[in-house]
Amino acid sequence: MSVLKRSITYTPKAPVRQGIYSQAVVVDRTMYISGQLGMDVTSGQLVAGGVLEEARQALVNMGEILKAAGCDYNNVVKTTVLLADINDFNGVNDIYKQFFKSHFPARAAYQVAALPRGGRVEIEAVAVVGPVQDAPQS
Repeated sequence: MSVLKRSITYTPKAPVRQGIYSQAVVVDRTMYISGQLGMDVTSGQLVAGGVLEEARQALVNMGEILKAAGCDYNNVVKTTVLLADINDFNGVNDIYKQFFKSHFPARAAYQVAALPRGGRVEIEAVAVVGPVQDAPQS
């Protein structure tokens, strides 16, 4: 069996990890992006404005991690959205579609009891590294 290459993706343009995890790990051509809160990179605090602004910032942070690996939102194939209140789903979805415009990634969304730092939304992703060519939709 061949050995798979694992590397850590890091950018100072996304929040610095606060625990024992990496911003993202790439194994072969698959990138696993840790859950992103709506943290402002400069202040280290959640952005003001509630769940919609937190969702926007979480996706901006994810974009910076994708860029650090030479990717963009088109490389994302799966996301998981964690919400403190599932009633925020439609609003967060409106923000989400500003970043994912076509050939949408697979997605799961859950309400959770609590998120780190009192966040209202956290978004994690799986992406592929390298050029992506979309097949016709069936």
